Amino acid sequence: VQLQASGGGLVQPGGSLRLSCAASGFSLDHYAIGWFRQAPGKEREGLSCISSDGGSTFVADSVKGRFTISRDKSRNTVYLQMINLKPEDTAVYYCATGWKCPGGSFDYFGQGTQVTVSS
Repeated sequence: VQLQASGGGLVQPGGSLRLSCAASGFSLDHYAIGWFRQAPGKEREGLSCISSDGGSTFVADSVKGRFTISRDKSRNTVYLQMINLKPEDTAVYYCATGWKCPGGSFDYFGQGTQVTVSS
């Protein structure tokens, strides 16, 4: 049973990345999924979440208009599309499972993926 974020990398300011959150050994269908990030020396920050049926989403003000969450049940994957990236977006990005979005907590965090925004 594993949850894995992928798709990170080095990108220039203004660039885009799409992160993927994939599960192995279990289905994401019944879970709300959240995306979080943690930069060095900073607390973990909640960015976005999507309900189990995809009908409800939440996006934090800090990334609103730039980050979009979606899910593809046929691929057992949740995505975080990020555009107009800024140096302050540099962090390790994680996905996590929960039971409710918005307004729920997320308790099973997968392996993260590093996003570095730099020229």
